[in-house]
Amino acid sequence: MSRVYNFSAGPAILPQAVLERAAKEMLDWNNTGMSVMEMSHRSKTYIAICQGVEQKLREVMGVPEDYKVLFLQGGATLQFSAVPMNLIAPGGKADYAVTGNFSKAALKAALRYGEISTAVDTGDYSVIEPQNQLKLDPEASYFHYCHNNTVYGTVWPYIPQTGAVPVVSDMSSCILSEPIDVSKFGLIYAGAQKNMGPAGLTVVIIKDDLLERQPLAAMPALLSYREQAKAESMMNTPPAYGIYILGLVLDWIEGLGGLKAMRQLNKKKAALLYKAIDESETFSCPAEAGSRSMMNIVFKSGSEETDSKFIKEAAVKGLVTLKGHRAAGGMRASIYNAMPIEGVEKLVEFIRTFNTK
Repeated sequence: MSRVYNFSAGPAILPQAVLERAAKEMLDWNNTGMSVMEMSHRSKTYIAICQGVEQKLREVMGVPEDYKVLFLQGGATLQFSAVPMNLIAPGGKADYAVTGNFSKAALKAALRYGEISTAVDTGDYSVIEPQNQLKLDPEASYFHYCHNNTVYGTVWPYIPQTGAVPVVSDMSSCILSEPIDVSKFGLIYAGAQKNMGPAGLTVVIIKDDLLERQPLAAMPALLSYREQAKAESMMNTPPAYGIYILGLVLDWIEGLGGLKAMRQLNKKKAALLYKAIDESETFSCPAEAGSRSMMNIVFKSGSEETDSKFIKEAAVKGLVTLKGHRAAGGMRASIYNAMPIEGVEKLVEFIRTFNTK
């Protein structure tokens, strides 16, 4: 059976070249006689792999020297709790922007650890409000937002300006899709299963000065950014194979020309798909033009029966996992870095030829 075009929001499509290289190296990595997933994480061989991946990530993303890179577990969802546990002082405060499903979940988790204020709530999640609509507390321990909203297909068209308050961002569904200025953030976290590799790995990029904050006293050591940084992400067995795959993904991105080239390709794919949706008499995109994601494109017909028919017939043509999130309905095409332009072109063709009858 030939490979399908997988539009899943995560775990998501991986670059075919990465999968082929991983398959080639599966039984014997670099003449060691074993797979990377069999190696001791304490061995010199694996530590060299891990350190090499960190260095590649720093180079590709332009991570400044005064930031630590942590390879953790638990997904972005665990960071919903780890962030306030590490960064809110006892009796402290934090600001949260609610622009989608996961930022709402992050706020809910943070309510256990401090006085949490809603800096903005976009309501139906179809638009990102401008900077002047953010209600910011200058005494907040940090400002949290989700840069790309996977469920509703929106993205922040700007990085919020918060003065001296550190910006914390969940970038799970857009990291490595385009260049970002890491220095504008206090902390970035991302689950790997969309643009970085397989599920199981979570990347945290944190500025050194935030590691000096007094974490919650009763917090488990594994959730402490300070302790994880001291242990170089090796407090326990890390997601070793996921880290290795991230390294292959980074090699693939560099081979394409880096994040600037990645952005151009992603913009081209998204423009093709949005154009087809906007020109369609059957489908529409609920996300407003200035807030549209280039990673997750949501569209619907207004009829559950028509949407269901579209999803089923698309699958027959090898266009799979197009069903929208249960909270949003309709369809969702996640066109992460690894989705080839040919997959988007095939989906565009199907949208234009789809017969509702």
